[in-house]
Amino acid sequence: MLNIRYKEGTNINAEELSQLFISSGIKRPTNDLNRLQRMIDNSDIILTAWDKDRLVGIARAITDYSYCCYLSDLAVSQDYQKSGIGNELIRLLKEHIGEEVSLLLLSSPSAMKYYPKVGFETVQNGFKISRMR
Repeated sequence: MLNIRYKEGTNINAEELSQLFISSGIKRPTNDLNRLQRMIDNSDIILTAWDKDRLVGIARAITDYSYCCYLSDLAVSQDYQKSGIGNELIRLLKEHIGEEVSLLLLSSPSAMKYYPKVGFETVQNGFKISRMR
């Protein structure tokens, strides 16, 4: 039985975030600690999941708290996937932003089947300009 604790806030550092991204399999700039720290510092919402002192999950979001919220990262360490941590992080995020705010994200191809299972609907009316690096 897992005893996972959930926290809100920037209570993590770039090294912990890098390790979580690596252990989760999510593709992020894990070798660029300065960039990861900026990702932490400039987020509006960070929700984390902890097993004792180990960071095992994160939901990182940018929002106006009024109309929309972009879920930038949802990552759970592979050792802890399929245990409900991602679902709980999404639930906590939805609770935090309230009913007036839509929750949006871009999924990796490998997670396309996951998000509909946790309440997201697929949309066809989106556009993007990809980052250069």
